[in-house]
Amino acid sequence: MHFGTKAIHAGVVPDPTTGAIMTPIYQTSTYVQESPGRHKGYEYSRTHNPTRTALQNALAALENGKNGICYASGLAATDAVLKLYSPGDEIIATNDIYGGTYRIMKRIFEKYGLVFRFIDMTEIDNISAAISDKTKMIWIETPTNPLLKIIDIEQITHLCREKLIHSVVDNTFASPYLQNPLDMGADIVMHSVTKYLGGHSDTVMGALITNDDDLAKQLAFIQNASGAVPGPQDCFLVLRGIKTLHIRMQRHCENASEIARWLETHPKVGKVYYPGLASHPGHALAGRQMKDFGGMLSFELKGDIYKEAIKTMESLEVFSLGESLGGVESLCTHPASMTHASIPKEEREKIGLKDTLIRLSVGIEDVRDLIDDLAQAIG
Repeated sequence: MHFGTKAIHAGVVPDPTTGAIMTPIYQTSTYVQESPGRHKGYEYSRTHNPTRTALQNALAALENGKNGICYASGLAATDAVLKLYSPGDEIIATNDIYGGTYRIMKRIFEKYGLVFRFIDMTEIDNISAAISDKTKMIWIETPTNPLLKIIDIEQITHLCREKLIHSVVDNTFASPYLQNPLDMGADIVMHSVTKYLGGHSDTVMGALITNDDDLAKQLAFIQNASGAVPGPQDCFLVLRGIKTLHIRMQRHCENASEIARWLETHPKVGKVYYPGLASHPGHALAGRQMKDFGGMLSFELKGDIYKEAIKTMESLEVFSLGESLGGVESLCTHPASMTHASIPKEEREKIGLKDTLIRLSVGIEDVRDLIDDLAQAIG
């Protein structure tokens, strides 16, 4: 089944009671049992809910996986993965990473004994050198947030299999439409479902997908035991959102590509970070690893003048200044003070994340209006 058909049909069947084509919102906390322990597969909605089950099955199908597990947010999904490990275990993560991921690793799990090493993953030798006999997992984010670096998933997952360690890929920026890490050997794929999967800026959710049944059982246990589950209304919204994922992603990619090329020729723009540009160091790898280059890009103005960057963001009219990404509307974000503020300034600067960096989540509006908006804001 091709992706566009899966997006509309996978995991979803007409309601057996009424024939409703859309999965009902099972807004219930509990389920009547025939006898103690005898029920129809559902006993309590923290553990299972039919609307959530349909969504989990749909997300698993989109990632070519067997098991999908949904959580209350992307960070709740990350939290569940990190709970697989024990004090003293080491985890290697990319150094250009979403600020919330860095925060939960460093400020929450580090004090419980997990050890984190943040490195440049664009070179496999850096990863090989960082692995020790205590390394249990490698956390990959590609394209990275916010510098849009491209990391070779297949190369790293091959190394992980050799070393008998887990590989986890945050696939949020790409979405399952553009990239399927399980097909490249990953053990777990993580999504902030809030973003492209939901696609309409109206829900917060996270998900994990895996082909490993044992990992799936452990993650489902954590989901139930910790209780960080999404409600049925949110699951319904995402089920609706993913039906147009393939169409939305096509327009996101088209618009971002045109805007990136326009920015690259602008006399006031210093650097553009977008893997679809031939000038991007990861362009060739992205072309092999992804179906297209995505809807996210970042850029800097010449001179790296902070107040000019802020003025540009404040002057945008079609782009809205706000955190998040992946919605149908275009957003502008200042990573240093918003999405990545939890990362210390000196750590941000080590990887090249400047206070003047501007990140765009390019929506599906008419690209001419988006370029006109950027032109008037940059001046």
